[in-house]
Amino acid sequence: MARRPIALVTAAVLFLEAPGIVLVNAVMASFVEAQSMSLDGMDPGAMAAGTWGLGIASGLALLLCGLVALLAGVRDRRPGRVGRGLLVGCAVVHGVLGAVAVGLLGWQAFAFLMVVLGLVVLTLVAYGESREEPYGKENGAPEEAPAVN
Repeated sequence: MARRPIALVTAAVLFLEAPGIVLVNAVMASFVEAQSMSLDGMDPGAMAAGTWGLGIASGLALLLCGLVALLAGVRDRRPGRVGRGLLVGCAVVHGVLGAVAVGLLGWQAFAFLMVVLGLVVLTLVAYGESREEPYGKENGAPEEAPAVN
């Protein structure tokens, strides 16, 4: 199966997406600050700082998810419980952002987010549990009782 290349491509896409999301938030923060925008009387400086914080946190989260996918691809082993949780969260966020992006930004942004969503989900599925010996003796399953005639 081609799970190693899938995980490595997913990692590369997430690594490339991280600075992009920080850049988008930087542009939004500069617009908020330059035009003194506020919501319900909030300080524009606080809104700009919040936008910067969200951009940096989102970029770090994408880098962390990319690192999980990279380690899965390099080791050719499935991510641990926390890593799978991060990748599932990343997939959910991309799905929700895709639904919002189709109305606000257009079909190209939607298509990009759905490609990333597909890569993350494919990485999760490719490194799913192996089904070779689900109830073997080494897994602690009880032995079958002999048939009674």
